[in-house]
Amino acid sequence: MPTAPWFEDLRRGQVLDDAPAVTVTDGLAATHQAIVGDRLRLPLDHELSRRVTGEERPLAHPQLVCDLAIGQSTQVTQRVVANLFYRGLALHRPVRIGDTLRTVTTVEALKQNTRRAGRPPTGLAVLHMRTTDQHDRTVLDFRRCAMLPLREDTAPTGHADDVQKVPDALDADVLARLTAGWDLDAFRAATPRGPHLADLEVGQRWTPSFGDVVTSAPELARLTLNVAGAHHDAAAAGGRRLVYGGHTIGIAAAQLLRAVPNVVTIAGWERCDHTGPVHEGDTLHGQIELTALDPLENGGGLARFRLLLRSTDDQGSPPTEVLDWRMIGVMA
Repeated sequence: MPTAPWFEDLRRGQVLDDAPAVTVTDGLAATHQAIVGDRLRLPLDHELSRRVTGEERPLAHPQLVCDLAIGQSTQVTQRVVANLFYRGLALHRPVRIGDTLRTVTTVEALKQNTRRAGRPPTGLAVLHMRTTDQHDRTVLDFRRCAMLPLREDTAPTGHADDVQKVPDALDADVLARLTAGWDLDAFRAATPRGPHLADLEVGQRWTPSFGDVVTSAPELARLTLNVAGAHHDAAAAGGRRLVYGGHTIGIAAAQLLRAVPNVVTIAGWERCDHTGPVHEGDTLHGQIELTALDPLENGGGLARFRLLLRSTDDQGSPPTEVLDWRMIGVMA
């Protein structure tokens, strides 16, 4: 495969497995937290992590795990025009500081877009990512859809897969196993102010009282091995660098944790759509809704949230919708 493939260089079933493995360290975790500002308790409080999970090594933030997996998959999307969506992202087991992560990326579906006069030709690639730890145990499994350019003189490729058929349902057993054996009573005891599972009601909504400015965008891309040119080179992005999508999602998670500070961990994403571009210096404002609650056998439950983000810039432009994220968190 070329170092930076075009859409027509891809083929269905193609496997990419040579991205560098990454060992999750305290320094990596601290830098990630400094950029996105997330307040998830267990990755921040190592002693609480030990009491709740029963493991000596502290929990790594699930968003850091997701960002690393996405970054490891970007060799195939170096020329990306936009990342459109994620589907069916499930954390299969907790990742801890000291674990080493590897990601294998498989090209699952391809669709060439209809050519439009005055616009470069593009196509959509659905990529299936599976991330494993140093013991070859699956820790993360999901799909994403990237838009890639074609060479200007390329003949029609004939690729016409239905990329909207990507599944977003998550296995209930996988979600339940993530925190099986955790002491959620210990979490509740350490955070008596709540709200916890019993305090939540489906339909509740939160609107954070202020937004978050996006800074250190290329730094986060570098930290997570993301080599997509649009996040590093303004020319590759059509004149202005795009913020890596995981950065936007990370800020959404940080806003959720300010509104609902006792989420124990993130178990998965049913779906996540990037509905508009984000640039460094933009300020992101969120709206949060609790859409469902499902009990777990260990006394906790799964809380399904929908987060909508809009972006404003410093030029006085009207707000634009940039993210629609359906996330599943564990509550005690």
